[in-house]
Amino acid sequence: MTGFDDVKGRRVLVRADLNVPLDGDVITDDGRIRASVPTIRALAEQGARVVVCAHLGRPKGEANPKYSLRPVAARLGELLGQEVAFSGEVVDRDLVEGLGDGQVALLENLRYHPGEESKDDTVRQAFARELAALAELYVGDGFGAVHRKHASVYDVPKLLPHRMGGLVAAEVEVLKKLTENPDRPYVVVLGGAKVSDKLGVIANLLTKVDRLLIGGGMAYTFLKAQGYEVGGSLLQEDQLDQVRGFLNEAAKRGVDLVLPVDVLAATEFAEDAEHEVVEATAIPADRQGLDIGPRTRELFATKLADARTVFWNGPMGVFEFEAFSGGTRAVAEALIGSDAYTVVGGGDSAAAVRQLGLPEDGFSHISTGGGASLEYLEGKTLPGLAALEE
Repeated sequence: MTGFDDVKGRRVLVRADLNVPLDGDVITDDGRIRASVPTIRALAEQGARVVVCAHLGRPKGEANPKYSLRPVAARLGELLGQEVAFSGEVVDRDLVEGLGDGQVALLENLRYHPGEESKDDTVRQAFARELAALAELYVGDGFGAVHRKHASVYDVPKLLPHRMGGLVAAEVEVLKKLTENPDRPYVVVLGGAKVSDKLGVIANLLTKVDRLLIGGGMAYTFLKAQGYEVGGSLLQEDQLDQVRGFLNEAAKRGVDLVLPVDVLAATEFAEDAEHEVVEATAIPADRQGLDIGPRTRELFATKLADARTVFWNGPMGVFEFEAFSGGTRAVAEALIGSDAYTVVGGGDSAAAVRQLGLPEDGFSHISTGGGASLEYLEGKTLPGLAALEE
């Protein structure tokens, strides 16, 4: 990694994304930690005194042991092959001043401090000054947080000389490929629970893509908008008019908007729920769709077969339940078998790839930031990127 050849002996504050899922003290998916290692290692190898800061979960401005980064410090140390100092304080000058060249420390969860997420600029900037006082250089490498106007992401780089870390630079390069001149056909696969989470990105993508494949919980709002019965499936009634607008816009622009043709309809939301394959246009009133069906899996694979660029965000069903993971697996395997430039848009999609035991190197890129990727594709300015580019 270039750009870090002048850091020897200097204290460098690295904003990483270490927001990993925990089961007690056990990290159940260390993907984001592994993605953060190259930048941290590059700085340490150049002799920097590396101070890593990050958030975990939503502790809402106060210390909560449930959200401590202590397990993360231990795992980061294992991956780096050196001890990572950790004291449990959000701003710990003694910890930082005790670092030697090439050593690494991790501060406690930034969101324990009310200033990190404060909407009050004065409060947020005061916390940013405390963080900035710990270092001589700032490296922004937490892509999963760059869409947040938080102290460590937005305000600190305004106070220190700053650089973009390798992970963020790689993410931006990928997103530019998706937005500036993608090879065509350009196909986007969207899933997940809620249409409302993806309104802006759908509206923007309808002006750019050749095909839009809709699965997951959000598909039922699209089916309902077309007048079909969706039973007890996830439904956002307040989005029906918006979705009808999307369907009309897709038709007007010649975008192939593809919905499920069959679903696995279950008697309840449970891992062992009784279920059957039904037509997507005729879901029984006493059932709920928990995954796309076998014909839809084949249809989606066909629609992906000739793609040259694919962006996928959101699972096709409740992949956490084995019985309802087949749709998500089918889409992932279609991408792995594709010659297209394939991008997995972070969040639950990336977690599904790992949970289903699929090869991560089967995709061109797996993003570490679902929300940040979507907002970039929506055309929004991301505060953390804007601050790094100043």
